[in-house]
Amino acid sequence: MHATVMHGPGDVRYEAVEDPKILKPTDAIIKLSATCICGSDLWPYRGLQPQDGPAHMGHEYCGVVVEVGSEVRTVKPGQFVVGSFCLSDNTCPHCQFGFQSSCEQREFMTGAQAPYARVPLADGTLVATEEMPDAGMIPHMLAVSDVLGTGWYGAVAANVREGGTVVVVGDGAVGLMGVMAASQLGAGRIIAMSRHDSRSALARDFGATDIVGERGKDGIARIMDLTDGVGADSVIEAVGMAQSMQQAMGVCRPGGTIGYVGVPHGVSFDGGQLFFKQQRMLGGPAPVRRFLPDLMDRVLQGRIEPGRVFDLTLPIADVAEGYRAMDERRAIKTMLRVEE
Repeated sequence: MHATVMHGPGDVRYEAVEDPKILKPTDAIIKLSATCICGSDLWPYRGLQPQDGPAHMGHEYCGVVVEVGSEVRTVKPGQFVVGSFCLSDNTCPHCQFGFQSSCEQREFMTGAQAPYARVPLADGTLVATEEMPDAGMIPHMLAVSDVLGTGWYGAVAANVREGGTVVVVGDGAVGLMGVMAASQLGAGRIIAMSRHDSRSALARDFGATDIVGERGKDGIARIMDLTDGVGADSVIEAVGMAQSMQQAMGVCRPGGTIGYVGVPHGVSFDGGQLFFKQQRMLGGPAPVRRFLPDLMDRVLQGRIEPGRVFDLTLPIADVAEGYRAMDERRAIKTMLRVEE
């Protein structure tokens, strides 16, 4: 088959590779119904993350099981499944505590920007639907696999509560999903930081009550003004840069909580600042598996439409253009059609 391989910064190719095979008895092979490009894929694409040789790309996926290993018990061929980008057994102490992204057997999904993919730890990672979803549901189910699950974790980690005030730092796909999550969790006010009209409009559709375009000290001042000098109860940091974390800490009230889900690049902390800010912080790789059953149900019941975050759809053979579009901010998130 053909699959997406990144050979170096700016060099993405859709090229011939070996078909995925069952390597361990806990594996499954799925036929992708659709796949997509993640914002985190742009770090190596831009040369901001080390890469040791060509890498098979893709960690967001949904599709139909075609083969399972001899020890797989919870999914079977013919079922439609959604899985997390963090592969887990869902039985270890960390998984049972709700942090499958720190599973004792944790692996990270790769190779999903392709027509077929191998999913290790299938029993603990994949969740099957009772029936085959229709074609219109596929983008929404795909979004659950990572970007919605990550935004949702950002909101949970930020301790979003009924009636609370939430600030979302970052207007990429994860930040927009953080807005949706905060709305679903009952936040009373959701302030999205965005300077792009299309993203701001989508943020409002997802539940944002206010849009703040300023950044740095001006952005902090604007939000403090909107909150009568108090700051936000909850802040979702969905970028991972030093400036975005400073923004998050600058707008979070004492006793408030920052949920950070942006992969950190150049972020550092000062002990004195942390001490006197008196802010809670929780984040890291999202334990998407914890949320999958609930989020899949919300999608299937028509309560949320996270697939709206895909504003560009291309044939998977045009994956390189998908990367360029996201890198150049011509697209929020690219979905890739998997051809028969």
